[in-house]
Amino acid sequence: MSKRDFYEVLGVSRGCDEKVLKAAFRKLAMQYHPDRNNGDQASEIKFKEVNAAYECLRDPQKRAAYDRFGHAAFENGGGPGGFPNDFASSMSNIFDDIFGDFMGRRGGGRAGSSRERGSDLRYNMEISLEEAYQGKTAEIEVPTKVVCTSCSGSGAKRGSSPKVCPSCDGHGRVRAASGYFSIERTCPTCQGRGEVIADPCPECNGHGRVTEQRKLSVNIPAGIEDGTRIRLAGEGEAGVRGAAAGDLYIFLSLRPHEFFQRDGADLFCRVPISFTTAALGGEFNVPQIDGSMTRVKVPEGSQTGKQFRLRGKGMPVLRTSKLGDMYIQIVVETPANLTRRQRELLEEFEKASSAETNPESTGFFSRVRDFFGG
Repeated sequence: MSKRDFYEVLGVSRGCDEKVLKAAFRKLAMQYHPDRNNGDQASEIKFKEVNAAYECLRDPQKRAAYDRFGHAAFENGGGPGGFPNDFASSMSNIFDDIFGDFMGRRGGGRAGSSRERGSDLRYNMEISLEEAYQGKTAEIEVPTKVVCTSCSGSGAKRGSSPKVCPSCDGHGRVRAASGYFSIERTCPTCQGRGEVIADPCPECNGHGRVTEQRKLSVNIPAGIEDGTRIRLAGEGEAGVRGAAAGDLYIFLSLRPHEFFQRDGADLFCRVPISFTTAALGGEFNVPQIDGSMTRVKVPEGSQTGKQFRLRGKGMPVLRTSKLGDMYIQIVVETPANLTRRQRELLEEFEKASSAETNPESTGFFSRVRDFFGG
């Protein structure tokens, strides 16, 4: 029975590149895989044919020989065209190459690259609005896992060293053949590390790291906002047996301020003033976030809700030289706990008042009367 052309089997042209070849194989391998076809004999034959074609064409030397001599290049040695005796091994290599990224790994190499990276850590820090305005350097203590100084992170007792795992020969994975396929799994002896420790370090029990309180210095830049996250690379937990450390994330929150509310780089402050100051005009002092005081002039006849803008008196804009603004909103306070004399004076004032004295209330009730027809 004549064998089909490998390029025809994969549905690609002879001049295609490796990317096109791999994509074609992936599509056909998934289409004809026995697990997807309930053991269908025809699909199994096509599956073997597709794998034999790709096993040949993926190798530059085999592909060059096939392009020159066709199937005859492999007839004497078994080769890809005749489903070789080492089919299970070659199939495993092919699947490592094509589907390894789906499994979170790549074929080949030893287990050193699969060591357990240290965990990332989170630290919650609360600062005041004044600290966010000025910026600060904070000292924090973080409970974390650090490299064991006794064994220098190897996990082995001082004077000894880890040994290559005898079960996986240092690869971290073992294979079990089953028919045409070989199944690869994490080595149960070394848990994928490729090394075993015969004499563990007594300080860390072979983990290569111990728990302790670490003191760190954290730079808080001026203008930092509530909810900002600061990343300190490599300051998380130490990795297992010399693996890379994780990161530390500082989550910042700002305490509520007694006087100011913040909106981005702008600050807002509500200031109560007496009704006589609002009516006659006057001045008052208002605090600033830097601790100084600013004098604000109130024009006569000012009403509740009137705002005064103080340019450049707000928060710093992060990583710039700019400053936000500060907004002062006045609230006119109604007198309470009046004496008899104060009541008499207010009653006299009320009798002497006119529409010009209270334009807003007079205008409002006039519109109400007009709306309801008098």
